[in-house]
Amino acid sequence: MSVCDPSALARSLLAWYDRAGRALPWRKKGNERPDPYHVWLSEVMLQQTTVAAVTPYFLRFIERWPTIAQLAAAPTDDVMHAWAGLGYYARARNLHACAKMVAQWRGGQFPDDEEALRKLPGVGDYTAAAITAIAFGKRAVVVDGNVERVMARLFAVTEPLPAAKGRLKALAAHLTPDMRPGDYAQAVMDLGATICSPRNPACGICPWMNECQGRRQGIEAQLPAKLAKPERPTRHGIAYWTARKDGAVLIRRRPPQGLLGGMMEIPSTPWRDDTPWDMAELAAHQPVAAQWRPLPGLVRHTFTHFHLELRLVAGKASVNATPLGLWVALDKLSDHALPSVMVKVVKHALAKAY
Repeated sequence: MSVCDPSALARSLLAWYDRAGRALPWRKKGNERPDPYHVWLSEVMLQQTTVAAVTPYFLRFIERWPTIAQLAAAPTDDVMHAWAGLGYYARARNLHACAKMVAQWRGGQFPDDEEALRKLPGVGDYTAAAITAIAFGKRAVVVDGNVERVMARLFAVTEPLPAAKGRLKALAAHLTPDMRPGDYAQAVMDLGATICSPRNPACGICPWMNECQGRRQGIEAQLPAKLAKPERPTRHGIAYWTARKDGAVLIRRRPPQGLLGGMMEIPSTPWRDDTPWDMAELAAHQPVAAQWRPLPGLVRHTFTHFHLELRLVAGKASVNATPLGLWVALDKLSDHALPSVMVKVVKHALAKAY
């Protein structure tokens, strides 16, 4: 069997999956049809998160909200609290928005094709393909990081990521069968997660061992190749811990687009490269007129593409101040979805400002 024989490769992988595929709470095997709600929920949760982390959250969600209609009807705060700890809170907001759209516009039924699925909040190319294949048994090319790694090794693709993404998806499409597309999609992802792992792949028990060009060339552990990441720059900002005389503090919503889009934050200056902000620059970005005093220390946080260092200043606003934002009692801050960097800011302010 050559690496170019897609039907034989699919058969051998499916045979392996039937024996060794992972048992997951959202997964169905044999003739039992997957629940589209469960497939969608699990795929959204699994974005940038591991199966081990997601499983208890998934089980709690479906116990609390057994149907998408019940999830759609839940208060947003309840959904956000149930999500707490999974990170990337934009996913939770999109999850709730998507549930409402499906429940209200489609009578609780998910669309069964990729194009329509991509129109739902939070559903991108990968998630749409996964739902199409797994929930509805239609052929779709499902490509995540695990699949990219498997394809790069199987076909010995040495072109580095991300430039190789298009070629790897084309190779995945070449192998994707018409038969059992949902099982095949889960099988190739399982292969990457359990055998064709990033480090120390277990080639000796891989169903594609004999066909793997990367293994034949002895370069499997080096694939997929990745360009060296540039050193992350450090950005700087000042966060304004703004309190009223009644103890409420000011938070505001970030713009809907961009980093942490739509999430709540402690007001701050823009985050700029290289040059820390000077106290003389505070007035230009203050959320409300106040006398600001610097708080000792820094809040440091690392994003995908840069490090962030935030200095904090504290100020008192009058009870009648009406800045753009929301005044929140200290004991109610946990009711709002603050990103992790802002949780750090709050903890620092509570430790240093009082």
